Amino acid sequence: MLSKNVVQLDQVGMKDIDLVGGKNASLGEMLQNLTKLGVSIPGGFVITVNAYQEFIRHNNLDEKIRALVKQIDYKSVESLRRSGLQIRNVIRNGRFPSHLSQEIIDCYYDLSKRYDQEGTDVAVRSSATAEDLPDASFAGQQETYLNVRGPAALMDSVRNCFASLFTDRAISYRETFKYDHFEIGLSVCIQKMVRSDLGASGVAFSLDTESGFKDVIVINGSYGLGEMVVQGSVSPDEFIVFKPTLKTGYASIIEKKLGIKDQMMVYGDDPDERVKIIPVDKAAQKEFCLDDEKILQLSRWVLHIEGYYSQLKGHWCPMDIEWALDGLSGDLFIVQARPETIHSRKDHDTLTEFVMHTNTAPVLVKGIAVGDKIASGKVKIMYSLDKRVMEGEEFKDGDVLVTDMTDPDWEPIMKKASAIVTNKGGRTCHAAIVAREMGVPAIVGCGNATSILNDDDEVTISCAEGDIGMVYQGKLSFEVIETKLVDLPAVKTQLMLNVASPSLAFRFSHIPNKGVGLAREEFIINNYIGIHPLALLKHHELNDKELTQTIKTSIRGFKNEEDFFISKLSFGIAKIAGAFYPNKVIVRFSDFKSNEYYNLLGGKYFEPHEENPMIGWRGASRYYSDNYKPAFGLECKAIKKAREEMGLTNIVVMIPFCRTVEELIKVKEVMAEYDLVPGNDGLELYLMAEIPSNIIMAKEFAAHIDGFSIGSNDLTQLTLGLDRDSSLVAHLYDERNMAVKSMLSQLITTAKQCGVKVGICGQGPSDYPDFAQFLVEMGIDSISVTPDSVIKTMKAIHYIEQETLKTKEVISSSGELIS
Repeated sequence: MLSKNVVQLDQVGMKDIDLVGGKNASLGEMLQNLTKLGVSIPGGFVITVNAYQEFIRHNNLDEKIRALVKQIDYKSVESLRRSGLQIRNVIRNGRFPSHLSQEIIDCYYDLSKRYDQEGTDVAVRSSATAEDLPDASFAGQQETYLNVRGPAALMDSVRNCFASLFTDRAISYRETFKYDHFEIGLSVCIQKMVRSDLGASGVAFSLDTESGFKDVIVINGSYGLGEMVVQGSVSPDEFIVFKPTLKTGYASIIEKKLGIKDQMMVYGDDPDERVKIIPVDKAAQKEFCLDDEKILQLSRWVLHIEGYYSQLKGHWCPMDIEWALDGLSGDLFIVQARPETIHSRKDHDTLTEFVMHTNTAPVLVKGIAVGDKIASGKVKIMYSLDKRVMEGEEFKDGDVLVTDMTDPDWEPIMKKASAIVTNKGGRTCHAAIVAREMGVPAIVGCGNATSILNDDDEVTISCAEGDIGMVYQGKLSFEVIETKLVDLPAVKTQLMLNVASPSLAFRFSHIPNKGVGLAREEFIINNYIGIHPLALLKHHELNDKELTQTIKTSIRGFKNEEDFFISKLSFGIAKIAGAFYPNKVIVRFSDFKSNEYYNLLGGKYFEPHEENPMIGWRGASRYYSDNYKPAFGLECKAIKKAREEMGLTNIVVMIPFCRTVEELIKVKEVMAEYDLVPGNDGLELYLMAEIPSNIIMAKEFAAHIDGFSIGSNDLTQLTLGLDRDSSLVAHLYDERNMAVKSMLSQLITTAKQCGVKVGICGQGPSDYPDFAQFLVEMGIDSISVTPDSVIKTMKAIHYIEQETLKTKEVISSSGELIS
C-alpha cells in the first residue's frame, strides 16, 4: 500500500481532488471507469498535495512566500513579475526530504519496468486543487514538462512544478477570482509519454467553442507534441463531428479545415534538450494530421467522456480534452480531460447580439474570430512582455493587444485588453481560450497583424460577422441587443430562418425556430470553394497553368478535385443542417446567374455572355443541360454525402427558377442519374415558386413535389415586369403590391387543395411585418426570415393570430363553436 505522499494514478478519482488536484483526479477517474469502454489513457503515478506541503514545511518557505505575496501591487505588471520570480526561486532552491525523493524515484523505476525500460520518458504535469471548478477553470496556470528521463531530471521537474503554483499568471488569476493563495495545494502527475512527437496531438471540445452549440465535437490537431497547438505556434487542422448522428453510427464529420502546420515539437537530442522545434515536411503540411477513422474514434471517446461526467455531476458537462496519437504504435490516447467552464456558465435564456451600425471603414486585418463581440481601442503592439515592462511602458485598460502569440505569462496584460489580435494560433490556442474566459473578442491567426497595424491606431475589432474576424480602421459605433427568450410570444405559424453562412449557423441555432426555410448553396460555393465546378473537373484541358496551380493548392488534403468540391459543399450544408437538426433544412440547389458564375475562378471558360442574366441560363435550365450537368451531379453527390454518410436526413432539396413542368421532370431524371431520388430515405423535393408560371400551373407542378417555397423577390419583379436592380424603377418594387398578393393568395389556396406544403423564404416578411401578417391570414404553413428579423416577425405573427382568434370567438358566440 502506497503512502499518501505518492499514489498510483488509477487509485485516485474525483473524490480525491483535495489530495491530487482536479487534473489528476480526472485522469484517475477515467482510468478506473472509461478504459472498459475502450478509452486509452497512459498510466502513471501522482505526487500528492501532502508531499507538496511537506516540501514547503521542510524548507520553511511558508512565511517567506506569504511576505512576498503581500508586497505585490496588482496594478503593476512589473511588481507582479518581480515578486512572482522571487517566490518561484525560493521554491526551486528547496530540497526534498530524503524519504520523499526516494519514494518518488522508486515509483518512477516501477513505471519504467512496466514499459521494459530502465528510465522511461514521462510527462510531469502540475495539478492544482482549484482547477476545473464550475466558476473558473485555472487551466494552463501551472507548468508541464515533457520527455523527462532519469531520476535527476524528474526531481528537478517536480520541484519546478511546485514553483509553478506561483507563476505570474496563476497569482494574477487567483487574485481576479478571489481565491486564497494559501488554500490551494499542488499535486504532480508523472505520466508515461505518448510518442506524439512522431505522430500528432491536440485538443477536443464536446461543444462548439464559439457559440456553445451542444451537438458537435470540435477537434484541433497538429503534428508533434501538443504544446504547439496550445501555445498557438501553429494554426492547427480543425475537424467538426456531429454528435446526434455519430451516436447512431454515421461517419458524421461535418467539417475539415487544413491548418498551417509548418512546425512541430519533438524530442530533443540529449538530456539537456528535452524538446526542440523542427520544420514539418512539405508533403506532410498538405495532409490532415488525422485520418477519418481516427477522427471518428476520438469523437466516440469524447462522447463517452462527456456522457460519464454528465452522469457523475447530474447535469450536462461539456468537456475540454487533450489527445495524442502515438507515431510508433498508431494508437490514440487521452492525456487530459477537464470540464469546460465558459459556455457551461453562460445564460442561454438570453439572446445577445452585437450589431455594427452603418460601416464603410476599411478592413485592415482578418483572422479567425473568437467569440461574437465587438470592441474598440488603441493598438498596443507587444513583441515581448519583458521589453514593454523593462522600458516602463504600461499597457492601459481598454487597449487592443496585438502580438505574435501569447502564452500564460501574458494573462495579467490580457485581462486589461478590450480585444486581442495575434499573428499565429487557432481557435483553441492560449489566446483564444483566455479571451473567451475573459469575455473579450479576439482574432487569432492573422499572419501579419503586427506589421500592418501601428501603435496607438484606433481600431474596432469585430467577431460578430461569422468565422472571420475583422479589424476595422477607426472607432466604429455598434449596439448590444439583449432579448429574453421568455419574453417572446408563442406563435402557431412555423417560423423558420434563412441562413446563408455555415459559419453563423451554430450561433443562429439558439434563436427560436422551426428549421431553415432557405439555405443557399451559392453562398457556400462562392465563399468556401471559390472555383467554378467545371473548372475543377476540366482544368487540365484548358492549358491555363496558373489556374491549374491554384486548384492544386486549393484541394490540398482532399483526394482530388471532385472530392474537394463534394466535401466542401457537403460540409457547408451539413453545418447548417446539423445546427437545426432534426428540424427541416431546405437547401436550394445553386442559382448563380451566368455573370456570377463567370466571376468564379475558371468561370470565364464556361460561361456565356448574356444581356439579361436575371432571366437567362439559371436554375433548373442548367441542371439538365449537357454543358452543366456534370457540375450539377457534384451538387447531388454533396447532398447524398450529407444525408447518407453524415445522417442528416432533415435536409430537403429545392429547385430554383423552374419555368415549366417539363423542366421539373427533366431535373428529377438527372437527380435520379446521380442516385438522388425524392422519396428515397425520406428525401423531400420543394419547388421555388418565383415565376408566374409556377403560380398559374401550381396544380400541375404540385403533382411532382412535396412543397412550394415562395421566392418573393423574383416573383415580384417578374409579376410587375421590372428589374429589381434598376434604380430607375426601384420605387415600383414592392412585394405588397396587390398583383403580387393575388399571386400568393392563389398559390397558397392551390397548394392547400393539392395537399402540399407552402411557405415563403423571400425577403418580404423580414422587411415588412404587415406582409407577414397578410401571409398568416392566407393560411401559409411557414414563414422563413433572416435571423435579425425573427423577433419583429414573431410579434407581427402573434398579433394577427390573436386577432384571428378574437374574430372566431365573436363569430362562435352568435352561433356554434368554431374550432
